[in-house]
Amino acid sequence: MPQTAGPSPARPKAVQFRRPNFPNIAPSFFIDGAPRFIDFLVAAFEGTARIRVPRSDGSIMYAEVGIGNSVIELGDANEQYPQRSMTTHLYVPDADATFARALQAGAASIHPPTDDHPSGDRWGAATDPFGNTWYIATRKSWVPGPQGVLTVQPYLHLRNAHKMIPFIEAALDAKATGVHKSPDGIVRHATIAIADATFEIDEASGESQPTQSYLHVYVPDTDALYARAVAAGAKGVKPPYTAPYGDRAATITDPFGNTWFLATYLGTAQP
Repeated sequence: MPQTAGPSPARPKAVQFRRPNFPNIAPSFFIDGAPRFIDFLVAAFEGTARIRVPRSDGSIMYAEVGIGNSVIELGDANEQYPQRSMTTHLYVPDADATFARALQAGAASIHPPTDDHPSGDRWGAATDPFGNTWYIATRKSWVPGPQGVLTVQPYLHLRNAHKMIPFIEAALDAKATGVHKSPDGIVRHATIAIADATFEIDEASGESQPTQSYLHVYVPDTDALYARAVAAGAKGVKPPYTAPYGDRAATITDPFGNTWFLATYLGTAQP
């Protein structure tokens, strides 16, 4: 008699979809001189160096720096992941004090914090020694801690930013909130939520030219979201696999050139 195929082995199931004490969206920096970048984050933003994993040649393969209630990931740039100039929005309790520390740590001022930003926040901007831009802001209704706004918000300046909204909603089950458009439909600012974390976008203009970022996002089901993202127009870079550090991981590039590292935390889940 012909033999029927048995069921395919089940892939590991997530206990919870993100690592404990880790937001589900984090910018990932690949830097020429990652140790110096860690020193900058610690000095400028009162960061806490949490993890540092070296390569055999002594360069940094992976590191984490905690800032407020958020995390920044980083490693030394390489041929696969070259350095990119990225933009990050920091919500801090005291924008003036943080801005001053950033300058003392080696950042260059774009403009000091003022109260006349359209958001109503007290807002300044600086460029770090590695070419990254930091928007440093204090919300007028600041609420510190895990129940408040996340300290670290990736910020993407895009060409045709309005096209990012339907793409990311279809690809990663995101939701755009607070979308502000000009009368002719140009996105002046939008906040996009994936689960309970957010990133921000706007239309690139003037000094805020298009940026291509690296972002790490924890999702409930990497395999399903990878398939959705590719169907929505993303380029599959690395299909889903179970990583040795305990995540179900995959990599895509969106139509704007941003690289997304998708992950589902597996914890102690068994196949």
